Amino acid sequence: MGIATWGGLSVPALLLSVAVGGALGTGAYTVRYAEGLSYLSSDPKACVNCHIMREQYDGWQHGSHHAVATCNDCHTPHEPIAKYLIKAENGFWHSKGFTLQDFPEPIRTRPISVRVLNGACLHCHQGLVGDILGHEAPAERGCVHCHASVGHGPQR
Repeated sequence: MGIATWGGLSVPALLLSVAVGGALGTGAYTVRYAEGLSYLSSDPKACVNCHIMREQYDGWQHGSHHAVATCNDCHTPHEPIAKYLIKAENGFWHSKGFTLQDFPEPIRTRPISVRVLNGACLHCHQGLVGDILGHEAPAERGCVHCHASVGHGPQR
């Protein structure tokens, strides 16, 4: 007794092919529908593909760093590999939160994002704050604890 076939393919191979094809097709459609490739860019408009981020985007347009920094300049590391790892991690959590509608209101920065944000502040402002900080990173609450309006304008 042999394995059942259909059109020369074994039924298990055919079922596996249909499952893999379905998953790839669904994934490709999702990436296209969600404008997923735009997230690989540095264009701030990619961050408002998801309407949840509109308030942050509008705040950035009125913030003091609008002319000199985009979302990636502050919210991702400056090293290429670390940048895309953080973008992927943030993308996962943002997608999950948006899909399941289980994100906090107002949106809160995760601890790893605070560390990345502090690193970005120091990357650009080391000459200004280096002597103040010495050789230690800013406190756990970070730069934005006192400078909350810098990136996204006045707090509402």
